Amino acid sequence: MYNVKLYNKISKVGLDDLDPAKYTCSEDFTDYDAVLVRSAKLHDVEFPKNLRCIARAGAGVNNIPIDRCSEEGIVVFNTPGANANAVKELVICALLLASRKVVQGANWVKGLKGTPDIGPAAEKGKSTYAGPEIAGKKLGIIGLGAIGVKVANAAVGLDMEVWGYDPYLSVDGALKLDRSVKHVTELDEIFANCDYITIHVPLNADTKNTISAEAIEKMKDGVRVINLARGELVDTKAMAKALESGKVAAYVSDFASDEILEQENAITLPHLGASTPESEDNCAKMAVYEITEYLEKGTIRNSVNFPNLKVPYEGGYRICMIHKNIPNMIASITSAVRCNIENMGNRSKGDYAYTIIDTAEAPTEANLDELRAIEGMISVRTI
Repeated sequence: MYNVKLYNKISKVGLDDLDPAKYTCSEDFTDYDAVLVRSAKLHDVEFPKNLRCIARAGAGVNNIPIDRCSEEGIVVFNTPGANANAVKELVICALLLASRKVVQGANWVKGLKGTPDIGPAAEKGKSTYAGPEIAGKKLGIIGLGAIGVKVANAAVGLDMEVWGYDPYLSVDGALKLDRSVKHVTELDEIFANCDYITIHVPLNADTKNTISAEAIEKMKDGVRVINLARGELVDTKAMAKALESGKVAAYVSDFASDEILEQENAITLPHLGASTPESEDNCAKMAVYEITEYLEKGTIRNSVNFPNLKVPYEGGYRICMIHKNIPNMIASITSAVRCNIENMGNRSKGDYAYTIIDTAEAPTEANLDELRAIEGMISVRTI
């Protein structure tokens, strides 16, 4: 029986995929094999020794101590693409909000309550809230992952001219991308040419403040910027100054900051990007699938800290080993296995690697201890 610790409310649609004969879920466990989490911060959590994996029902993993998990042999999963449609729809909404001053106009009309002849009075003020159409305008998309590709294709359908930048564009992403999208190789091309810019990249040391004061200076006057990815991708102080000067005509963000809230031409949403029941269901189902595949078969899929690896499992005896990616490791492992090896798989990712070995006989505890003693070995478990 596996114990699954819940750190947030996880969609029942996903939890229903856990076989009650094999899994027990609770928010109260102190000893557990797996974690399902959404936004709870785990950096200060002391994990039990038998924790095998953490699945984040969402794409970002900034709330999880990735480096510590890697050193402890804890596989961290995310759910890329599960919330892509929800975010795509909000981006399209944000494009319109940035253009047509819908929010500002609606708020103004609310203030007219009690005004005599309110209909004509409201209509007289409409010129203050006029804005351009998005058709025919250039949209620059920074990041062509699952969300960026969907945004690009939807914007093409709205008659926008779409430019995309992603030095890591996958073959799968390229195949899904509408052929009319202009793929540029320099980020400055997006800044210099596009009327609207939306960013869809993960937050890390390289992407923090991608939209900086220097980047904004390179943009067209009157550009409209959207950030529904991560707040720190945009330098909010620089953005506030650009809004004050009119360099940026509008900014729509899913992340609150004091500097931006003061700006008249900024719209801040309460992190609504993936807040749809469909998205929460999709993320939960994918997260549950990832932990069950790993716990029951050793399969790693969509891990952010260890390599993906699937070795067909037909039952029997399976040894799963997480270890450092160092020379002669495979030779050390195979020479230490005291059983006939029937099947084997190995993949590496950066400093770490993962090996699966299927054996004809059950490995003894002494044999497993011998594997654990290999220099660079992080964890050894059997299925």
